[in-house]
Amino acid sequence: QVQLVESGGGSVQAGDSLRLSCAASGRTFSFNAMGWFRQALGKEREFVAGISWNGGSLNYSDSVKGRFTISRDNAKNTVYLQMNSLKPEDTAVYFCAADASRFRLVRRAEVYYDYWGQGTQVTVSS
Repeated sequence: QVQLVESGGGSVQAGDSLRLSCAASGRTFSFNAMGWFRQALGKEREFVAGISWNGGSLNYSDSVKGRFTISRDNAKNTVYLQMNSLKPEDTAVYFCAADASRFRLVRRAEVYYDYWGQGTQVTVSS
């Protein structure tokens, strides 16, 4: 079956960096938009970043723009989230998601994503 598995989370200090990975298995997502979302304790899940199937279109939330970079390696069926200059407010469970429709534009709404990982915890202390 299709699986998305996130890794790379952890506990860091403010200003540090982390790189999250999301490895997909069960089908290829080389022609599908992928996204990262996060959910802080007591809050709703929110869009963080998205990337089109060929990496030509990137989309970021205002809160992470300029600090986070999303990328993908279609040969490895993997998407990444490089997080720099981390802040305590970045603390959350980070989820990887995939759009089942091919060649669709990057979307921010969860409804457009059909496959989800189990999440990885990122904790940033001040």
